[in-house]
Amino acid sequence: MSATAGQAQGERGLAERLGLKPGQVVQEIGWDEDVDDELRSSIENLTGNELLDEDSYDVVDAVLLWWRDGDGDLFDVLTSAMRVLADGGQIWLLTPKAGRDGHVEPSDIGEDSTTAGLSQTSSISAAPDWSGTRLVPPKGSRR
Repeated sequence: MSATAGQAQGERGLAERLGLKPGQVVQEIGWDEDVDDELRSSIENLTGNELLDEDSYDVVDAVLLWWRDGDGDLFDVLTSAMRVLADGGQIWLLTPKAGRDGHVEPSDIGEDSTTAGLSQTSSISAAPDWSGTRLVPPKGSRR
């Protein structure tokens, strides 16, 4: 395998760990200069689509939500994000890892996501500075 092919596979692997697939549409909320550009690029490369910005109202397969302590009301943002999710869609809540500026306590994520009607299904190390928590609405829920 060439270095370029290996690098491409590594980038795809980042997005694949999020459970994303080619052709899916992903909306990004909470972009700022501290986000992980490699993760963003891997999602666009794998899906073949540019990330939609937070002002889009298109139905999406996944929402990539960058969230830091002090960004506002997480419950409100999660509730809004659910409105654009297709059936079977997911929200990836990306928060700074422990010890980094903007770290969000897991208990806060659990409380706000549960109150919003979402279930936490998995957590991953999404990037060097970011943890990812997969949130899904109940099957068959109506928004």
